[in-house]
Amino acid sequence: MNSIKKFFTELLQYPSAFIGMMYIIGLVIFSIYVVIALPYDEAISLWRGDENTWYKTPRTAQPKWVNWFREEDLPETFSFNSADQLDTKTEEFSNGTNKILISFPFEYNSELFPQEVSLYFKSNYDAKQPFVNVKLITPDGRTINLNSFSIGRTHTYRLSQDQKLQRKFFGISPEKGIFVDPTLDNDDPTLLKAVPGTYELVVEGVAFEENSSLDAELIVYGHVYGWAGTDHRRRDISIALMWGAPVALTFGLLSALGTTITTMIIAAVGTWYGGWIDEVIQRITEVNLILPFLSILIMIGTFYSKSLWVMLIAVIALSIFGGAIKGFRAVFLQIKEAPYVEAARAYGASNWRIIMQYLVPRIVPLLIPQLVILIPANVFLEASLNIINLGDPVLPTWGKLIQNGVGNGALTQGYYYWVLEPAFVLLITGLSFALVGFSMDRIFNPRLRGV
Repeated sequence: MNSIKKFFTELLQYPSAFIGMMYIIGLVIFSIYVVIALPYDEAISLWRGDENTWYKTPRTAQPKWVNWFREEDLPETFSFNSADQLDTKTEEFSNGTNKILISFPFEYNSELFPQEVSLYFKSNYDAKQPFVNVKLITPDGRTINLNSFSIGRTHTYRLSQDQKLQRKFFGISPEKGIFVDPTLDNDDPTLLKAVPGTYELVVEGVAFEENSSLDAELIVYGHVYGWAGTDHRRRDISIALMWGAPVALTFGLLSALGTTITTMIIAAVGTWYGGWIDEVIQRITEVNLILPFLSILIMIGTFYSKSLWVMLIAVIALSIFGGAIKGFRAVFLQIKEAPYVEAARAYGASNWRIIMQYLVPRIVPLLIPQLVILIPANVFLEASLNIINLGDPVLPTWGKLIQNGVGNGALTQGYYYWVLEPAFVLLITGLSFALVGFSMDRIFNPRLRGV
């Protein structure tokens, strides 16, 4: 305990190590929280869900915090559902028909136009489909008749896809046409602005059966959503940012532990026994050093499996006989000749006891800094495999976000947040581990303390 206390006292003397340690501790706590608050099955279900799962979120919307840096805020998404807000709906049954009136008054306080406007209908009937008429009352008292149609049990009406409505607005897309200021020059798209104020969407429905029902949900999609934004499939990017933390830490830590501990034990065994055992280990190491590491991983991902666990095992297997084994061997050769090792051999200690209790513990101080520095290297490796589309196709990760963003035009169409957010988290994670690892190296290696 005294040694541990002394170690942390020395480590905290380096400000960079303190900052890195605080970030790592926070990342570990956050990862545990994510796994508990958003279980694996739920996260996968959300991330692999279709547009019916994410129909309430806008497509490629920026994070809300971008409004902090703008003079005029981008509009946010809002919705109304008559099934949840009973005061928006009235019904009157007479002469065999059920007249349903749904009214959605809402405030629109931006001169910028929304991204989309959609109406989602749900109805219940036996044989005859209900009929609806949709209109919008603007703040200046104008009534815009949008469309009339029959609806099935579910029906989606997207204003932006209504070509008849677009012709009515003289070529202006409908989600803009219903909000546009009619006093402006419609021939110049740069001058178009929305009219802020109180709007009212009115749905006049007629059901032809006594027990028929009708509900409508209005969604006005804005240009910002959440603290991380959305992607091209309307998915909330925060899910991948959150789950990327436990995935990255798990892959980085397990691969670093598996590689360094196994390499150290193999080097210790080869050094202690010597002879043909050491020769075989050295020849395998030399052959492994010239093998194309990334190319083998690409072949495994292409022809066998892209599973995270398969890649993890492959990384460990290809890294065990790496350059570190020769460094460990050089240190073990010196420890092997130490007097206490000779004394242990003299009183009859077994070979395995000498290896595990006399050789290995002496190299642990050199192992820990290397282990800490190796974690971010493997975190970046996992992200790199995802970027070249060789990562686990199921898991939402930081690398997968970057790959999806680049592949869907995030950099060319101005959705920079889609790529920059996971890239920033990756860089901060790697830098934090590196700062702690270099500081540990100075503590355990006295020759580096003055550097």
